[in-house]
Amino acid sequence: MGKVRVAENSSFFASEMMENHANNTGSGSPDGRTGSSTEDSKTNLIVNYLPQTMTQDEIKSLFSSIGEVESCKLIRDKVTGQSLGYGFVNYVKPQDAEKAINTLNGLRLQAKTIKVSYARPSSQAIKDANLYVSGLPKTMTQADLEGLFEAHGRIITSRILFDPVTGQSRGVGFVRFDQRVEAERAITELNGHIPKGATDPITVKFANNPSQNHAKALQQAAYLAPARRYLGPMLHQTARFRQALLSNYLRYSPMGADPMGVGNIPNGGTGFCIFVYNLAPDTEDSVLWQLFGPFGAVTNVKVIRDFQTNKCKGFGFVTMAHYDEAVVAIAQLNGYCLGGRVLQVSFKTNKAHKN
Repeated sequence: MGKVRVAENSSFFASEMMENHANNTGSGSPDGRTGSSTEDSKTNLIVNYLPQTMTQDEIKSLFSSIGEVESCKLIRDKVTGQSLGYGFVNYVKPQDAEKAINTLNGLRLQAKTIKVSYARPSSQAIKDANLYVSGLPKTMTQADLEGLFEAHGRIITSRILFDPVTGQSRGVGFVRFDQRVEAERAITELNGHIPKGATDPITVKFANNPSQNHAKALQQAAYLAPARRYLGPMLHQTARFRQALLSNYLRYSPMGADPMGVGNIPNGGTGFCIFVYNLAPDTEDSVLWQLFGPFGAVTNVKVIRDFQTNKCKGFGFVTMAHYDEAVVAIAQLNGYCLGGRVLQVSFKTNKAHKN
C-alpha cells in the first residue's frame, strides 16, 4: 500500500504530556481498578498513542474485531474532556488479549501508530521511569537510541521527536524503562556520555511528570488545541493532494465519470460507507481495520459471513468518518491485491435511490 496520511502539525509538548501521563498512570483497568489479579493481567490491555479524534466506541469496535470485550475505557482529561491519547481494553478471554497484541500492536491509525500491551499492575516501582534525552545526533534512529540504553534495563517504549514539516530529527527523545531503578541507572551512566560517532555529550534526565505542571500544561494544550484554524502547511498540502488525487482519478478512470459512486453516497450522519468486494473466505474484521486505518478515522468495519460456515462471503463494509479520507482510501485500495485477490473498493450505493 505504502501511502498514509501526512502527520498533522500537532503540539510536541501536548503529545509528550499525554504519553507521559499514559505510561505513568498506565496501570489499572477499564473499570477503574488499580489492583490486578494474575488472571486480570492476562486480559487487561493498555492502548497508547491513540488518535485524538478516536472515540471510546470506535476503540471498542476495533478491539471487538478480535474477540469479546468485557469493558473499554478511553481516558480523558478531567478538566477539558479531551482524549489523553490512551485507554484500556479488558477482554473476557486471555487468548483474545494475546491475539489483540499480536494483531493490533503497531497498527497505523490516521497519523498515529498505536501501541498495545498488557496493562501492568499499579506499583510505585514502575512510576516515573520515563527519561528525557537531548543532544542526540540528528542521524540517530530509534533503534540506535534503544541500543544505547538497553544495557541498563528493560525498555518499555522509546521515541525520537521529528519536525513535522522537514521530517528531520529534533535531537530529542524519550526512553521509558520498566522500573524506576533502571532509569536511575541509565542517568548515572549516560548523562554526559558522548555516543559513538557524535562529538557532543547527551543530557539524560527524568521527564517531567505532567501532574507537576498541570496548569501550564492546560494553558499550552488549549493554545495548541485542534480547534485552531491554521494547522500548518502540511495539513493544507494534504487537502490539496486529496483534491488532486480525486480529480485525476475521475478524469482518467476507465470506469466512467463516477467510478467510486460519489454521486450516490449514503451517509445518514454516521459516516461514509465503503463497499469492499473479493475478500478471501478467511478474512477477519481486523484485516479491514489494518487496511483502511492509515487513511483516516475508521468508525466501523463489518465482514459479511455465511450463516452456516461463518466464512467471509467475499465482501464487507468499512465506515469512515470523513468524506475526503474515504475518497483517498478508495482511490488507493481499489485494485489493491490482498491475499492474491484484487479488491474492488467503492462507496456503498443505496439501491433505493437508483432508477
